Amino acid sequence: MQDAAALRRALQGVDVVFHMAAAVGVGQSMYEIAHYMGSNTQGTAVLLQQLLHRKGRVQKLVLASSISIYVEGKYLFLSCGEVAPPVRTVEQLRMHTWEPNCPACDEALTPIPTDESKPMQASSIYALSKKDQEEMCLLFGRTYGLPVVALRYFNIYGTRQALSNPYTGVAAIFAARLMNGKPPLIFEDGLQMRDFVSVQDVVRANLLAMDRAEADGRALNIGSGGPISIREVAVELSRAMQTEIPAELTQRYRAGDIRHCFADISAAGKLLGYAPEVDFSSGLKELVQWLCSQRPQDRAADAVAHLTDFGLTA
Repeated sequence: MQDAAALRRALQGVDVVFHMAAAVGVGQSMYEIAHYMGSNTQGTAVLLQQLLHRKGRVQKLVLASSISIYVEGKYLFLSCGEVAPPVRTVEQLRMHTWEPNCPACDEALTPIPTDESKPMQASSIYALSKKDQEEMCLLFGRTYGLPVVALRYFNIYGTRQALSNPYTGVAAIFAARLMNGKPPLIFEDGLQMRDFVSVQDVVRANLLAMDRAEADGRALNIGSGGPISIREVAVELSRAMQTEIPAELTQRYRAGDIRHCFADISAAGKLLGYAPEVDFSSGLKELVQWLCSQRPQDRAADAVAHLTDFGLTA
């Protein structure tokens, strides 16, 4: 990604750029700082520099942004209205107080769908680098008149995920564990909620962003629009794989993890005509069919060991 000459060659004859390149992994980013900032932030800078100097202008840039830039999702407290709680402290996590409370009155909060109006933050080096990517691309687009759309992906799952990468999507990580006869490892209590979106719907969103001008200059959520807990993911995947191996609730935390975040996709629906077509149950069935032809290595324990070595989990 930082090879200017290779990027220059790759851009020849290209009308639309889909910028998907990034080093992925919240936990790993916290101890491979130079690699993540170099690959994601500096790599994007090199791409934009090449786009600037290219003789034939591209017509559009579509960026793969991320849920991680929200840190926590949106919450509601009846007395205070919508609330954006701060990042959970290490002290709070060590006490196994998983749920964030209202910063004004310290009362319990109810998670609600997160829309694009929530301010961007960063609780990991990975999130910071994705925030950099989005801001750089949108700024470049405004400055040079290039249509840019940033798609904020929620938790993508589907066939051809890297099953042996312990920092890929949680569905793939859990699947690799189950296929090796081991229980999925769930951090905290497993009740944290996410939004899982099929890779097929993500592809559809990219094609819509390429063809539609209504979203130019905007950042849009791309998810399923429905929450599911990490514990439910493990149960559904185990059922789809016809295995009775229960998940292991570790009651451990990872630095940089958030509690709840699921998407409000109304803006993508309005501006792109985006609507998810693959429900989680159907998507898992397709994933499991593909898994039958795979032989993944389980490296989840190695990932936890690395986090432990750097004091990023307990």
